[in-house]
Amino acid sequence: MEASTVEKAYLSSRERYAGLGVDTDAALAGLRKISISLPCWQGDDVHGFEKARPPAPAGGIRATGNYPGGARSADELRQDLKAALVLIPGKHRVNLHAIYGEFGGRPVSRDEFEPGHFRGWLTWAKAEGLKLDFNATCFSHPKAARGLTLSSPDKETRKFWIDHVKCCRRIAAFLGRELRSPAIHNLWIPDGSKDQPFDRWGPRLRLKEALDEIFKLEYSPSVMKDSLEGKLFGIGSESYVVGSHEFYLAYALARRKIICLDLGHFHPTESVADKLSALLQYLDELVLHLSRPVRWDSDHVVVLDDEMIRVAEEVVRGRALGRVHLAMDFFDASINRVGAWVIGARSVLKAFLLALLQPQGELLRAEAEGDYFRRLALFEDAKTLPSGAVWDRFCLESGTPLDGEWPGEVRRYERAVLSKR
Repeated sequence: MEASTVEKAYLSSRERYAGLGVDTDAALAGLRKISISLPCWQGDDVHGFEKARPPAPAGGIRATGNYPGGARSADELRQDLKAALVLIPGKHRVNLHAIYGEFGGRPVSRDEFEPGHFRGWLTWAKAEGLKLDFNATCFSHPKAARGLTLSSPDKETRKFWIDHVKCCRRIAAFLGRELRSPAIHNLWIPDGSKDQPFDRWGPRLRLKEALDEIFKLEYSPSVMKDSLEGKLFGIGSESYVVGSHEFYLAYALARRKIICLDLGHFHPTESVADKLSALLQYLDELVLHLSRPVRWDSDHVVVLDDEMIRVAEEVVRGRALGRVHLAMDFFDASINRVGAWVIGARSVLKAFLLALLQPQGELLRAEAEGDYFRRLALFEDAKTLPSGAVWDRFCLESGTPLDGEWPGEVRRYERAVLSKR
């Protein structure tokens, strides 16, 4: 589509939105500030680059599908991420798991990971103008095979994972310092029980003590911030999860940490969107792991569905864009992995654009006056306003292909690169 056609459509849409008191230029300015952290693990199905891989990942992690072309090395993964990022408008981040270090072809114990193992990522991020986030990897390891890590009753096992997380926090602080942007270090553990346990208290006490030991060393929030990610259930922890939402929420409030809400980690009838206005009354910041559960925490690629839109609306309505860190968390091995990144990120950005384009002033006024007919009419009419023209303008000014054009770029990359692996 020619730039003049996009511009003409945008000017028409700007006039339509102005009739409801919406400034599309301001909406675009807000959208430019949004940064999404892309999950590196989408590119290789959560394998990582440790020399030895277990035959089946232990700890509730499963990537389904066998689509060809997955990254086999850090260089290939970075190449794929770059191919995705040029198709995503805006400036974004990359989210690393600890198993994605570069270990020189030799086995390195996870309690001995060092910043030097991630210098390749740092060099690449600086060259590409990217920022990095980080995650401890407390799964897919023999010491996680029994389903307990930081809450294990075995002192040696527990110490191993405590030391691993300490290493990861140090690495995150190193990356944040070097890139002059605080790295979010997120912690999720698979600890739990497949069947009903007798003792629910002991593991949670051990987890609390392990976390206190991990967090004894404090880092400046200018280089690293800690977040904790709970869960309702997982594979192998269907009946009991040690690090539940309630456990981590209480710990975060007591220890001044960030809570991470994953859209797939709650009961299917719960809405993460509804939790935001409650939690941000008491917490300074939140991390959102944007995923799409299909019947369970299946980590499907994010799409522009109702829940994603509701989450974006609540963040925007609460003026919380500066307090909520956005990261995607999915790994779909059944489709082109580069395309999955692009679909997910573009969908998140579209959800936030829709939220920014809502006639907020009119909606507030109608609600304050008790005019619920007017409020409902505004909600419904906003759904068919020409947001697509505003989105096209955003893509054009970012130098990224429009909708309908970018899939061809993914196919070309697949033929030129992915198909040859």
